[in-house]
Amino acid sequence: MTIKPEYREGCLRLSFQGELDHHSAEKALREAEGIIDRYLPKNCILDLSGLSFMDSSGIAVILRIHRRMAETGGRLLVDRPADQARRVLDAAGLNRIVPIREIKETVQ
Repeated sequence: MTIKPEYREGCLRLSFQGELDHHSAEKALREAEGIIDRYLPKNCILDLSGLSFMDSSGIAVILRIHRRMAETGGRLLVDRPADQARRVLDAAGLNRIVPIREIKETVQ
């Protein structure tokens, strides 16, 4: 599990790569919170397009990041979840708490 941060004009994008499961969740959360504390962004985008697997531990990570952003007066958005991660998010009903954006490329 790796997290690639990109910060631009008050917006922090955290791109998750690999597996977000019970083995990696605690480390991923510590890393993400450290990056958020460093930049104190107004908006944070979790790009989940690079996840090959996510379980319910990933939901806990997203909720903790959501809470951390709320504590600092910021907002969280989940962006482009991979198909398997999207099924986990849907099953948990996470979209009632955190906005989820999907951008599908169209072939013409």
